[in-house]
Amino acid sequence: MSFKIDRGLFKYDFIDHHAILCVPVDADVKEIRKRYLQIARRLHPDSRFTESDEQKQLGNELLSKLVNPAYEKLAGDRTRTEYILILSQIGKRLLQESASLTLTTDLAKELAKSPNFDHVYKSAIAKLAQSQYDSLDQVQQVLAQISELNLVYLMRSASKTSAAPPPPAQPKVQSVTPQPSTPKNTLPEPAPAPPKEDTVVEQYVRRAQSLIDKNQFAQAKVELQDALKLEPKNSRCHSLIAMVYLRQNQLKMAKIHFENALKLDPSDETALQWKPKIDKALAQHPSDHKVTSSANNGDKQPDKSGSGGLFGGLFGGKKK
Repeated sequence: MSFKIDRGLFKYDFIDHHAILCVPVDADVKEIRKRYLQIARRLHPDSRFTESDEQKQLGNELLSKLVNPAYEKLAGDRTRTEYILILSQIGKRLLQESASLTLTTDLAKELAKSPNFDHVYKSAIAKLAQSQYDSLDQVQQVLAQISELNLVYLMRSASKTSAAPPPPAQPKVQSVTPQPSTPKNTLPEPAPAPPKEDTVVEQYVRRAQSLIDKNQFAQAKVELQDALKLEPKNSRCHSLIAMVYLRQNQLKMAKIHFENALKLDPSDETALQWKPKIDKALAQHPSDHKVTSSANNGDKQPDKSGSGGLFGGLFGGKKK
């Protein structure tokens, strides 16, 4: 069974793990683990003696497809920190688009205008958590409601941060150290520019490039997918993830992302180099572009034909 939710943060093709566990977006690890154990006990098939086999199956799918992945994402320090950074960026973007947002629930509308939004938000989350998984057939509607609250809270938090007053200026202290005189007609050397900090997306790209260099393509793809959620029009991300798909022998996906990269940056060297080769390979082997690599490490499976396959042909493998 697929779980399709089209409200709240889910509307932006984003998996709202906090909504799945029904914990505030600033919940700590202890609170996250406590909530996860409550849900796991509720959904585990062995704890549902009075319900039908169909309900037991639905509970098991909710646990394996939604709840367990959400806990894995939020329980790890690194993955949770990266996820919170993404939420912060989404909150800023939502703030810019607030005029076009449409809220569907009374709770979200109340939160949007409440002066004490932090208290209202956490009270609403705590109340919804009490019955979140009581009716399994209604879980998706409840998740949508919680995610809409998360959306409004992120937007309100971003607004609060942007409205915070700047720190008070420190008094200037006159230096008594004599300064060397500047020769006539000579301009003083400009002060060196402060080092530029990497953006969140640049950090994802840097990690992905490092993983690609180590042939860890599955992990690199995850990093680039997260980057594209933040900046879907980043040509560098499209070009890199196309290379990942290419190395995994998923030629159609590689072609799509190379095309996106060229639309955004017609001078992208990697896309210009590899897209014609992919077009030629797909034209010659229209039925041989399926995935042939391991989902875990991106390594090529042995080619039984001895030809090296499309992947081998593009990267210098054996020829027929």
